[in-house]
Amino acid sequence: MKKIILAFLITFSINAQIKLPRLISDGMILQRDTKINIWGWASPNENIELDFKGKKYNVTTSEEGKWSIQLPSQKAGGPYEMTLKASNTIVLKNILFGDVWLCSGQSNMELPMERLKDKYKDVIAKSENSNIRQFLVPDEYYFEKERNDFSSGEWISANPNSVLQFTGVGYFFATEIYEKYKIPIGLINSALGGSPAESWINEEGIKKFADYYQEYLKFKDGKLEKQIDENDRKVSSDWYKLVNQTDLGLQNKWKNTTDISAWKTMKIPGYWADGELGNTNGSVWFKKEFILEKVKENQAKLILGRIVDADSVFVNGNFVGTTSYQYPPRIYAFNANFLKEGKNEITVRVINNSGKGGFVTDKPYELIIGEKTIDLKGNWNYKLGSKMQSLPGQTFVRWKPVGLYNTMITPLKNYPLKGVLWYQGESNTKKPSEYFSLMETLIDTWRTQLNQEKLPFLIVQLTNYMDPKSEPVESSWAALRQQQSNLVKVENTGLAVTIDLGEWNDIHPLNKYDVGKRLALQARKLVYGEKKIIASGPIFDSMKQKDEQLILSFKSVGSGLMSKGGNILNGFAVAGSDGKFVWAKAIIEGNTIIVWNNEIRNPVKVRYAWADNPDAANLYNKENLPASPFEAELN
Repeated sequence: MKKIILAFLITFSINAQIKLPRLISDGMILQRDTKINIWGWASPNENIELDFKGKKYNVTTSEEGKWSIQLPSQKAGGPYEMTLKASNTIVLKNILFGDVWLCSGQSNMELPMERLKDKYKDVIAKSENSNIRQFLVPDEYYFEKERNDFSSGEWISANPNSVLQFTGVGYFFATEIYEKYKIPIGLINSALGGSPAESWINEEGIKKFADYYQEYLKFKDGKLEKQIDENDRKVSSDWYKLVNQTDLGLQNKWKNTTDISAWKTMKIPGYWADGELGNTNGSVWFKKEFILEKVKENQAKLILGRIVDADSVFVNGNFVGTTSYQYPPRIYAFNANFLKEGKNEITVRVINNSGKGGFVTDKPYELIIGEKTIDLKGNWNYKLGSKMQSLPGQTFVRWKPVGLYNTMITPLKNYPLKGVLWYQGESNTKKPSEYFSLMETLIDTWRTQLNQEKLPFLIVQLTNYMDPKSEPVESSWAALRQQQSNLVKVENTGLAVTIDLGEWNDIHPLNKYDVGKRLALQARKLVYGEKKIIASGPIFDSMKQKDEQLILSFKSVGSGLMSKGGNILNGFAVAGSDGKFVWAKAIIEGNTIIVWNNEIRNPVKVRYAWADNPDAANLYNKENLPASPFEAELN
């Protein structure tokens, strides 16, 4: 009996202790100029005391053990301490009040400074700033119900080591805003690569979309999710296991110096599907020999662009790096002792599980030793290691409707925000026509659930991507950009146009500085009240027809319209009533643009920058901000 009573007392004591959500922790940045909730859990009917800036606040927990204390609005500043007492005492330290921005969307928002460290070395080296902080939300999903806390996470201040974890877009945005206003900036990084908009909408909101709602119901009880995950893991594990078991290169240790006289040659960069191997899946080994004089440096760096899909890399038989999927740039730093005077050899084992395997073109391929750079493009020797059937496609359960909202958004409900930075859309390009409705629902849902009915949403429009086309074409990416442009009709939204910041061969372009800067311009105008600044490039407003020409009017012309890079305006197309678009001539006349094609006698439609990658489009204002792509038709 004594043991039972003791166990009860121990359990009661543990339950009685104050428990705080992950966000309410050391180093947090709280939103200035608004009432703040500090909340958590303890035993039922327990008294909680909060001491902040010499004033005490008290509350009794509910029957469910929940409690919340509201603090009055605070000006920007700090650092402060906060003490909470019940049966235990918690002291929260290094608290700042400033502006808190939620960074959400998919991989281009998630993409960390770590991936950008070669491009922005100087920025990272100078990143020490305790007034810029990030809370990284763990990548998790859950369908059964909304969660009330994150499973992990902490507030960290920017410095050359920690900043590598920061969202690149968010960090550059934060630095712009901080430099302008000298106000602490908190970033809540809640983004997941590949996620579509519907995965960020709650159960009630997704009911508007019958197909997505039915899909959500299939996963709500967790049984199908578990079944699919187990099957996908087994299929993937078995596939890669068979690759390794049958790989002649592993069996014969091709990573070491090998007789390659019988190996065939292939130009790198390139894809082996374009050569004799054809659409082969499995493993292919590549070797490149080169000659060196005596190596004096301690470190070397191997840059291998991007590789589809996975690679393992060796220098003279020594392992120097590996990457398991196609998107990250391959940058491998290694000990220069691996190199030697005379002949050296780089070996790359590439595993491709579907599609075209190989080395992405128009990327750097080089070896850097001190100030010396060796170009690695050209002929490489190759040999097939293992030939496989393609890996069956997987079901990415984490992207299904509602799942991300339940885990990565709902724990924010009591945490006031300054606004949202949203970079997402690539995963919705298969059905662009529904994107406006999805995003309108998402914005309304978040504003309602976060209890901020006018919460600002700053949206990044999709960049240019994929092969440019020589003729006007239909484009789902362009159609989605149009939907994103339409979202500015929703109150308190802004659009950062990035049509000139992409890379044709990389869905994750590295220029995140200008993305952050353009978001900051939108924030300065929409959120911080700088009404007179020009925050975007030309935005189509209206058009009329005159003498077989279309006259287009624009907003946000700033100091005037201009064609960047020359006197000729590119990227315009017109169509008659048949809807067939042809390239159009275009000239600037004041704050209007006149477009025409002599073959189209009665133009009724116009498009600008309407393509996956409209690389020639060059309409800007004189503030050097690009025009947003658009499609319009005469009424």
